[in-house]
Amino acid sequence: MNEMSAIGYPPLRERDFVLATDLDGTFLGGTDENRAALYDWIEENRATIGLIFVTGRDPEFIADICDGTNVPWPDYVIGDVGTTIAEVRDGGSIAPIGALEEDISQRWGDKGDAVREALHGHPGLTLQRTPFRYRVSYDLAADDYRPGAEDKVAALGLDHLVSDNRFFDVLPKGVSKGPSLKRLVAHLGIEEPRVLAAGDTLNDLSMLESGIQAVAVGGAEAALLDRVSHLDHVFTATEIGAAGILQAVAALDLHPTPKG
Repeated sequence: MNEMSAIGYPPLRERDFVLATDLDGTFLGGTDENRAALYDWIEENRATIGLIFVTGRDPEFIADICDGTNVPWPDYVIGDVGTTIAEVRDGGSIAPIGALEEDISQRWGDKGDAVREALHGHPGLTLQRTPFRYRVSYDLAADDYRPGAEDKVAALGLDHLVSDNRFFDVLPKGVSKGPSLKRLVAHLGIEEPRVLAAGDTLNDLSMLESGIQAVAVGGAEAALLDRVSHLDHVFTATEIGAAGILQAVAALDLHPTPKG
């Protein structure tokens, strides 16, 4: 395989360190100063640092935040809670990798309409109008929610995921951030010990549980911290968001970090 970064740097399998990070609350979390320190460090070391966004956000959102801001462009994107696996090409286009998405598509089986019909009017769930390809997502009002949606989703042969007690995602069976990250890492030939996964809510749980070394950044959802507290490969940072990522990189000696 002759994978090459769109910005002309070595393939990720040849870089010293690869950060696979959630966005909201993690890569985008913390103070302006902390974010600038992380982003500048990455940009100054692109020849040795690879960047993968692993997020519930869609590619359009990612393109918007990276275009004209100080947020670095990633090399690859795992978006839509793991249902999109894509590469970043010249000019900032984000293109799905067909070989990695074929299985996701088959598992979904074009069940979007069936999901929307089954969950229509379910108390506490408000449909998000974004036309995702292989997921259906809802805003969750915890005080109004009534049990039963989980059973409706399972009857369709799909998975559900509740995160931050605010979002209810319906996903293809067995598809989430963790499995998609493992698939991409294997596809690119990256040695797993060079990778750090970073997250802060329950939709990052499968990524932190995947066996890849990981960090739960400061300010993470209590339910996530409870689920990963027994995992030796998960570092629990005290610093918030972006600062927590740098704290973990330094503590695990994954790459030289900024001084001071």
